[in-house]
Amino acid sequence: MQKRPPSQSARLAALLPLALVTALTGSNMVDAAATRGADPIHATPAALGIDAAPLAALDADLASAKFPLVDSLLVMRCGEVVFDRRYPHNYAATYDKEAHTKGPLNARLTGRYNYFDPAWHPYYHGSDEHTMQSVSKTVTSAIIGIAITQGKFKAPLSTPVLHYFDEGKVKNLDARKRRMTLRDLLTMTSGLDWNEDLPYDDTSNPSDLMEATDDWVQFVIDRPMKDEPGTVFAYSSGATELLAYIFKRETGMDIERYAHSHLFEPLGIHDYHWKRTPLGVVDTEGGLYLRAEDLAKIGLLYLNDGLWKGQRVISSDWIKESLTPRIDAEEGFKYGYQWWLLPHGEPARLAWAARGMGGQRLLVFPEDHLIVVSTAWHILNEASLEFDVVRRLLPGVHAHQCGPQAGS
Repeated sequence: MQKRPPSQSARLAALLPLALVTALTGSNMVDAAATRGADPIHATPAALGIDAAPLAALDADLASAKFPLVDSLLVMRCGEVVFDRRYPHNYAATYDKEAHTKGPLNARLTGRYNYFDPAWHPYYHGSDEHTMQSVSKTVTSAIIGIAITQGKFKAPLSTPVLHYFDEGKVKNLDARKRRMTLRDLLTMTSGLDWNEDLPYDDTSNPSDLMEATDDWVQFVIDRPMKDEPGTVFAYSSGATELLAYIFKRETGMDIERYAHSHLFEPLGIHDYHWKRTPLGVVDTEGGLYLRAEDLAKIGLLYLNDGLWKGQRVISSDWIKESLTPRIDAEEGFKYGYQWWLLPHGEPARLAWAARGMGGQRLLVFPEDHLIVVSTAWHILNEASLEFDVVRRLLPGVHAHQCGPQAGS
């Protein structure tokens, strides 16, 4: 006798673990977010116009390690979480050899800049706070925008960077370095000789060389110039680290402490950590740790045009300026103020992306009111999940009228 083929929900249940079935079918089972005390799943994908099958297929690939060492995937639409999944890994075993071998990603062997130390990476001392790496740069841009909105950061973006330095103590000084502005730092067009396209485990990568020193700011500002500022995209962690120093010189305030009061607290972000350099400067280029659901709030703040629960956090002008393409970047991206901007679709639209080493991603698709967050720690085999999101998930995202969004 021929067996009756299982129903779609039954096939799905056979493929997926209990927590994910909850998210996709809307059953009364306990979801993963609720079991760890995080924000619960608010809606099923179907309720917000998202096909469940592509999401389930991507989840199955992540769970089976087709994409290596992905730690989490969260999907939010209209301010509601429709999918939230963790993929645990034993990083102490995965990177045991590297953790005890001195190299570009482990210059000091111990402590917060050993990128293979499971006490520090990818999670902060066993918490849910995950390293953001260069997503920290995007958050730094947001903090500067808030300070400008509040009138605390008064200097125009045309201000020369050397305005904040004693030129007598800066090496490789020339006319081009004198023309380098704050806007050039924000848009990764500083003109400094800085090739961060090298792998991060390459001993010549200037980001690694910077992190091996005590005085990161001096290391960066002393670099020779290569290009005219404002003309050539050259991704530079050093450029963003200068912004931490400049923020304090301009406002008189520590950028992390300012963020605590004016960004994290208003958004209800209470669990975070931010590393500092050996001299105590906030590591704005890559030192922030956030929970995945809190990173999604940063995307939602921008999606809500800088408003949070009816209160203005960032000016609409800063949001618009930050997300305006300023220069062509790598991999088909354009670049704004510490935001990667990915053209997609026909006619072309822009997705907003914050991207960090090892697979940290915040993706915002404004026309679809869609936010995707992923965290990972494949630092020796970098991959870009955003292209799979565009190719696999977006075709299953259908027109939907959002009600009032969370945070708006």
